[in-house]
Amino acid sequence: MSIFSTGLSGLNAAQNALASTSNNISNVYTDGYNREVTVLGESSTGTGGVQVNDIQRQFNRYIADQLNDATSKTSALEAYGTQVEQIDSLLADEAAGLSPLMQDFFSSMEDLASAPSDPAARQGVLGTADTLSAQFRSFDGYLQDMQDGINGQIEDELTQINNTTEQLGSINREIALARAKQGEAPNALLNQRDQLVHELSERMDLRLNIQDGKSYNISLPNGQPLVMGDRSFKLEAMASPDDPQRSVIGYPDSSGNVHALDEDAITGGTLGGLMSFRTETLDKAQNQIGQMAVSLAVAVNAQHAEGIDLDGEAGGDFFTIGAPRAFAADDNAGTAEIASVAFDADNIDRLEATDYTVRVTDAAAPAFEVVRQDTGAVLDAAEVDYAGGELSFGGVTLSFDDPAGLADSDSFEVQPVRRAAANLDTAISDLDKIAAAGPGGGSGNNENALALQDLQQESVVGGSASLSEAYASMVSDVGNRTNIVQVNLEAQQGLSEQLEAVQQSESGVNLDEEAANLIRYQQYYQANAKVIDTATTVLDTVLGLRG
Repeated sequence: MSIFSTGLSGLNAAQNALASTSNNISNVYTDGYNREVTVLGESSTGTGGVQVNDIQRQFNRYIADQLNDATSKTSALEAYGTQVEQIDSLLADEAAGLSPLMQDFFSSMEDLASAPSDPAARQGVLGTADTLSAQFRSFDGYLQDMQDGINGQIEDELTQINNTTEQLGSINREIALARAKQGEAPNALLNQRDQLVHELSERMDLRLNIQDGKSYNISLPNGQPLVMGDRSFKLEAMASPDDPQRSVIGYPDSSGNVHALDEDAITGGTLGGLMSFRTETLDKAQNQIGQMAVSLAVAVNAQHAEGIDLDGEAGGDFFTIGAPRAFAADDNAGTAEIASVAFDADNIDRLEATDYTVRVTDAAAPAFEVVRQDTGAVLDAAEVDYAGGELSFGGVTLSFDDPAGLADSDSFEVQPVRRAAANLDTAISDLDKIAAAGPGGGSGNNENALALQDLQQESVVGGSASLSEAYASMVSDVGNRTNIVQVNLEAQQGLSEQLEAVQQSESGVNLDEEAANLIRYQQYYQANAKVIDTATTVLDTVLGLRG
C-alpha cells in the first residue's frame, strides 16, 4: 500500500505547488504582494513519499527596510521640489518680477527730476509706486497662500498617516490571533502589513522594531511610538504655540493632552518634505520679500521727509508699510504680553530677513536672550538693548505691557518682516504732495527727486545691498536651492529604482517563470496520478490471481 500513499503525497504536493503558482499569477499586479514558493521535503512518516513543509513568502526584510528608507527620502524631495519650483517660477518670471518694477519706479524719479513741476511726471511717479507696491502685496499674498496650503496639506497627510497606523494596529492583532489559532499567520496578512509600512514610509520617516520577531512596532525618529502591538497613537495638526497661524504636529501624552513636536522631529516622506520646505525656503522667501518692502519704504520715507512739496511743506510718508508681528508662547509662566512692536528707523540697517525667539533669562533684571531662527545664532549682547521698558534688536523695538509680569524662561516669537509686504502701499494720492524739491524751495528745485533716485544704488537692505542686489540674491538663492533639490531627487529616484528592482527580483512575480512552473507542476501531478494508476493496475492483477 506504500505505493498508493507515495503517489497521494505527490498529488497533494503538486496541488499545493499549482495553487501557489496560480496565486502568484493572479496577484501579479497586486501592490505589496510577495511571491509564494511551495517548499517540499521528504516525508517524515517513514512510509515514503513527499510532504509540504511550507508555503514560503519570498520577502527580504533587509531589502524592504532599505527600499522604505529610500522611498521616504524620495517622497520628501518630490514634495520639496514641487513646492520650491513654484517660488522659483514666480521669481524668475521677468515680466512679473519685482526687478523691472523697481527700475520703473526709480526711472520715474529721474523723469520727475527733469521736470519737478510737471503733473505728468508726478503722475508717473505715483503710477509706478502703485504698481510696485501692488506687486509686493501680490508676492506676499502668493507666498502666504502657500503657507496656508502647507497647513492644509499637513492636516491631509496626518489623516492618511493616522488611518495607516490604525490599520497596522488592527493587522498586528489579526496576525497574533492567526498565530494563536493556526501556528502561522496567513501570508496575505503579512503582505498587507508590510505594504502599509511601505505606504507609511512614503509619508514620513519612521523606525520599525519587530517585537519577538512577530509584532511590528512603529515609532518616530525621536522614539515616540505610533504603533505598539494592536495600539496606535494619533498625530494631530495644531496651531504652533509660538505662532498661531502656523500648523505643526501634535503628539498626545499619557493623559491625552496634545503637545507640539519640534518641527525637525518629523523628517522624510511627503510630510517631512513639506515641513522642510516651509522652514528652509518658504519662510525665508517671505522674510526676504518683507525685508525689501520695509527697506524700500523706510529709505524712501526718510528721504522724502527731507524734501519740500509744491505747497511748501515738508514731505510726509511716501509709503505705508506693515508693522512687525510678535507672539507670546502659550506655555509662558508669566503674564506679560507684548504691548507694541515697531521698526527702529535709526537702526534699520540691522533689519534681517529672519524671525527671532526672545527668551527671558532673568525676569528680575529683566534680561533677555535673542536667537535668530534661520541660523540658531544668539545675538551678541551689544546687539540687544533693553532700556525704559523697551527691547531693541535687529532693527525693531518692542515693549511689554507689564515687565513685572515676565517670568524666567518666558519666550516670544518676533517676526519683523514676515508679513510686512502685505501692507506696502502708496501713502500719497495728491500730486502736489510729492516732495521733489530740496530744502531751498522753489518749484524748479529737483534736489530731493535726485536724492530719491539715488536710493536705487544705495545699500538700503540690511546695510549691505541695494534693492536690486537683494532681489537678485533672492532669485539666485531660490534657483540654486531648486537645482540642488532636482539633482538630489534624480539621484534618490535612481537609488529607489535600483532597490525596487532588487526587491522585485526576489519578491516579485515573473509571469514567464510562473508559466513554466505551471507546466512543470502539471507534469508532476500527472506523473503522480500515473503512479496511483499503476498501483491500481498492480492491485487488480494481484486480486485477480487470488480468483
